[in-house]
Amino acid sequence: MSVPTQGYRRLALSTAGATFLLILVGGVVRVSDSGLGCGPGGSGFHGWPFCNGDVVPGVNLNSMIEYSHRVLASAVGLMALALAVLAWRRYRSNRALLWSTGGAFVLVVAQGLLGAATVEEGLDEGLVAAHLGLAMLCFGLLIYAWRATRGPVLGTEPPRAGPGFRTLSVVATGLVLCTVVAGGYMAGTQNYGRPDYRLGDGAHHACGKEFPTCNGGFLPFGQARLVDIHLVHRAFMYATSLLLLALVALALRRRPSGPVVRTAQAVLALLAAQVLVGVLNVWLDEYEALIVLHLALGTLLWASALGLSLQLFRVPAPAPLRARAEAVPA
Repeated sequence: MSVPTQGYRRLALSTAGATFLLILVGGVVRVSDSGLGCGPGGSGFHGWPFCNGDVVPGVNLNSMIEYSHRVLASAVGLMALALAVLAWRRYRSNRALLWSTGGAFVLVVAQGLLGAATVEEGLDEGLVAAHLGLAMLCFGLLIYAWRATRGPVLGTEPPRAGPGFRTLSVVATGLVLCTVVAGGYMAGTQNYGRPDYRLGDGAHHACGKEFPTCNGGFLPFGQARLVDIHLVHRAFMYATSLLLLALVALALRRRPSGPVVRTAQAVLALLAAQVLVGVLNVWLDEYEALIVLHLALGTLLWASALGLSLQLFRVPAPAPLRARAEAVPA
């Protein structure tokens, strides 16, 4: 069988959707001070995979929130495993599907181990950022895997978008990922869930309530470590916004295909919403809903930018489809 069934396509889409939900629940874990809800740093197996030494947590709210994240992660892992096994057994000729589902499962496992290390190290900001970045890469692979299940896409030549468009799209998509990871690192300095957490700590507040300025300057690097961490996120955001705006403008002017134009319009809407919510996060006090919304919009922006880039590349056709196409006389 060359073209995946409708059931398999739904499983691929559901796994991607569950991964998106997992990222959001991870944000809830962070802003609810539940990152160490199953045990402090250095707890060993007492804190992961167990929760305060138990298989199932008690009635403590932080433990329940943290444990719900682990349960959802386990469900995503099982779904990713099912995708990879079925791809190997039924669609082995579809190389794009085979490597993307296998890679996604490997990343889910790595994500779980990195999550354990993050808890063990007391929510170290570098590990927090790496945990978020790996989740984004896994989400991206699952989006590609879902695309590789769509029969009309397999082996079809991508739309011609003109010189430089594909390169611009890839670079802009990469910058979206860098911006998200830089934001994760900044969030990791907030000490959410740690015993020493205090409102107002961390790089999020290093510029006060100033935007687009920061402590009286535009990008005043060198004032302090936390200021620099905040400004790195802003610098990535500025560069990403400029490239995405250029990409959208080119897409609307050249109009390579209907799907590319519609995806570019979605990118523009998500970028505007993301920048607005990011500004509100600076101007206003800490509101947990705004922080989670910022994460959700950033994830959707990454998915949309990646989706636009993927449309500009050909998904290899499975071997049987290639053979049939080559057998048809010109």
